[in-house]
Amino acid sequence: MKFFTSFLFAVPAFAFAQDAAPSTRSGMFSTLMMIGLAMVFFYFILWRPEQKRRKAGEKMRSSLKKGDRVTAMGIVGTVVRVQEQTVILKMVDGAKIEMLKAAITDVQPGTEESEKTDISSDS
Repeated sequence: MKFFTSFLFAVPAFAFAQDAAPSTRSGMFSTLMMIGLAMVFFYFILWRPEQKRRKAGEKMRSSLKKGDRVTAMGIVGTVVRVQEQTVILKMVDGAKIEMLKAAITDVQPGTEESEKTDISSDS
């Protein structure tokens, strides 16, 4: 009985041992194919949409002008002055703060009325 059970476990091991040596060429090809598919997946699902979103954000920030209403890290204000790396925002109560352009997440173009009130309140 002991011989019989050891024989049952040994036969499949011998059968797999003989077939377990596939050619390295087909193994390498399938590995490269999987890596290639993963790269294509990451490009179209992750990298490409992120690049488009980043370019749209940069375009939005570069087109800032006086009077635009912006949201930056939850702070809402009106653009008073645009500098190279920062913008000066005017809050509702009249306080002004300086924010980095990179922190701006949303821009709503200002109207002529808001620009006139900003000009009159600055003087």
